[in-house]
Amino acid sequence: MNPSIENKVIAITGASSGIGEAIARHLAAQGAKVVLGARRIDKLEAIAADIQSAGGEAAFTTLDVTQLDSMTAFVQVALNTFGKLDVLVNNAGVMPLSYLNNYKVNEWHQMVDVNIKGVLHGIAAALPVFERNSSGQFVNITSVGDRWVGPTSVVYSATKFAVRALTDGLRQEAGPGIRVTLVAPGATESELAESISDPVLKKQAIELFRSTTLSANAIARAVAFAVSQPDDVDVNELVVRPITQKNF
Repeated sequence: MNPSIENKVIAITGASSGIGEAIARHLAAQGAKVVLGARRIDKLEAIAADIQSAGGEAAFTTLDVTQLDSMTAFVQVALNTFGKLDVLVNNAGVMPLSYLNNYKVNEWHQMVDVNIKGVLHGIAAALPVFERNSSGQFVNITSVGDRWVGPTSVVYSATKFAVRALTDGLRQEAGPGIRVTLVAPGATESELAESISDPVLKKQAIELFRSTTLSANAIARAVAFAVSQPDDVDVNELVVRPITQKNF
């Protein structure tokens, strides 16, 4: 248990696997009451059951971050179940890497819808709650792609650059008592490579992740650090890379 986290109500998008799942499990072990959202309800049910069997508190609901109504309902689950919302972790993301001249326009749209609009919908759903209470925290999970771009990652990085800008703008505009944190993971174990439709690029990404990756728990610990700070401390940005990741 962590007294600075215990009894906080923390909602996490993209919580069915990878970083989102690790955040949910770690924060619950620290005493947070977690609300899990994702599309794969069977995965959420299993994770919530594990948390509850270990003595933690967890709720879950299906969530499509591309739809504002779905995000608003997700926040409402936190309020209905636990009576409040202290932290929203905007974690859901997709990474279908490709070269621009492959013209995978539908995948570009998917990244914009999930990676950018998903965060905007999270802000639209949770900010009114935080403003009413003059208290709350957004934790937006991006990527080191929010400050670096290379071949095949152009559109993905563009979406992460956008979230970094949104996060800093939100920090400047947010009212008293509202904190805003950006966490930018380097190569981290996750299912992101599964969204790559190009078989060659997918194989390369999986091999990279196998050879140079952090455990998702490393990112969960970074999130826990940010949300456990005293109310007058706003951790604005954390970049977390594997020690072997040097060139991006």
